[in-house]
Amino acid sequence: MFSVLLSVYSGEHAEYLDQALSSIVHQTLMPAEIVLVKDGPLTDALEQVIDTYLSAYENLIKIVELPCNQGLGHALNEGLKACSFDLVARMDTDDIAKPNRFAKQMEVFSKYPDLDICSSWIEEFESSPHCLLAVKKVPEKHEEIIQYARHRCPVNHPAVMYRKHVVLEVGGYEGFPEDYRLWIKMILHGCKFYNIQESLLYFRFSRATIKRRGGMKYAISDVLSQWGFYKLGFLSLFDLVYNISVRSIVRLVPTNVRFLIYKKCMRR
Repeated sequence: MFSVLLSVYSGEHAEYLDQALSSIVHQTLMPAEIVLVKDGPLTDALEQVIDTYLSAYENLIKIVELPCNQGLGHALNEGLKACSFDLVARMDTDDIAKPNRFAKQMEVFSKYPDLDICSSWIEEFESSPHCLLAVKKVPEKHEEIIQYARHRCPVNHPAVMYRKHVVLEVGGYEGFPEDYRLWIKMILHGCKFYNIQESLLYFRFSRATIKRRGGMKYAISDVLSQWGFYKLGFLSLFDLVYNISVRSIVRLVPTNVRFLIYKKCMRR
């Protein structure tokens, strides 16, 4: 059995939350529980969607309420504490899981009992999953994933399933970017990784997303995160200099250029 962990805040769209929850309750393999963190007060429209699903799936959904918005990392840490099962599947509240996502991931955990974390490829879309922008592919096997992680995030966070006790052992989500840093800590902890070589999730993506991932502030955050990986002992000095150089260029070019870089060079 496994839990599904989500976090929602006031800036989310009610329609997207409805689509995300619908994709979970229509899985070929249902979770034992859905833990939904309310990261601060929500809009009436979001509350209405949540109430609808609570009425229909009262024994499935567990709500964790935070008094104010504290960010995704903190919300997920609080949600993890509330998860009843060791295997936890992450899901964002604006994405859409494919119907066989959980079944595929549970098959992998059954096949590899020593596995700690399993994700997959994801398909990015803007307006509709029927009009895909790109496929974000990540390497399959543990050794490939470790090498890939030296330069890029090796796991698609919105499609991940992991063991709760291991995530808590390494300190959970912290820093920036909270997911990438978590994977590095898990690698250094000796955790075993695997990525399914097919897409199991539709990921909502837009030019606005690309815009948010640019600018001097984001570039500085990138530099600090890479320095953190170096201090953890994961990156060599060469890796550090290379990553900072490449990432700074990507963050500081105009949004249209950055969109082309993402589409042509960083996606398939």
